[in-house]
Amino acid sequence: MDKKMFASIANVDFDGVLINASGVHCQTSSELDELLNDEYVAAPVTKSATLNSRDGNPKPSYFEFKDGSINSMGLPNNGFEYYLNYVESHRNNKPIILSIASLSQEECIELLHKVQASDFNGITELNLSCPNVIGKPQVAYDFEATDKILSEVFSFFKKPLGIKLPPYFDLTHFDQIAAVLNQYPLSHVNSVNSIGNGLLVDLATEAPVIKPKGGFGGVGGHNILPTALANVRAFRLRLNQNIKIIGTGGVKTAEDVFAHILCGADLVSIGTELNKQGISLFKDLNEGLIKIMHDKGYNSVDEFRNGLKDI
Repeated sequence: MDKKMFASIANVDFDGVLINASGVHCQTSSELDELLNDEYVAAPVTKSATLNSRDGNPKPSYFEFKDGSINSMGLPNNGFEYYLNYVESHRNNKPIILSIASLSQEECIELLHKVQASDFNGITELNLSCPNVIGKPQVAYDFEATDKILSEVFSFFKKPLGIKLPPYFDLTHFDQIAAVLNQYPLSHVNSVNSIGNGLLVDLATEAPVIKPKGGFGGVGGHNILPTALANVRAFRLRLNQNIKIIGTGGVKTAEDVFAHILCGADLVSIGTELNKQGISLFKDLNEGLIKIMHDKGYNSVDEFRNGLKDI
């Protein structure tokens, strides 16, 4: 990896700036091993783990179209102990991010107590933004509930912890959620998760393209890039500087990676496009980003990170 590409979160150094989005190429240990062993991946992120394993929602629950995807996967995963055992035992110097999700506040607290008591000292990410668990709202749209959870979590949790957020669309909401988050020693925010509850119709069948929730699902892929960049920028302007940002959403090209970093992202994660192209995409994006930097005269990502200019 070219040393021009570097990031740091919670005193954890990343040799590179690209990671997978949780949910893509990370459900099994073999998939995680592939990410760990790829020199162009800065860190693997595990599948968001719930206390018990889950099969997820009825299929078909994922559909790709030209510039994006829609899914209602429902957090399929192998269960918390599977991923905790993996991150505790992995023998690679590369950092790893343990993603966890929960179906209740009680489960959230239980999982984080288990992480706190474990031998894992890397970065944990709490997913507060899954739009696809039937009957469960996205917690991070409830600012009071988010504050309550974080207050309880940080009363005992002393290891690096970040949160994954849904997209916000109103500037007042950015102000309100940032005021909550700035009270706590978060390692980072990961922004954004998919745009919840879109609907795509198959004209041939005159039915939705996915089955769960009557066809409603999270929208991702290149078409959400403007929303993702807006969220990264809005948070970088509002959050304490020690809270780093993982930019997620819309990445298809090296230009998209550059834009995320320019808006303030420390790391950039890829979901839909990774699912479409496979992990060889990381090499292409890294090499493309280095070319952009060379053409613009930048020697490192730090020279343009959070450097978005006014017009």
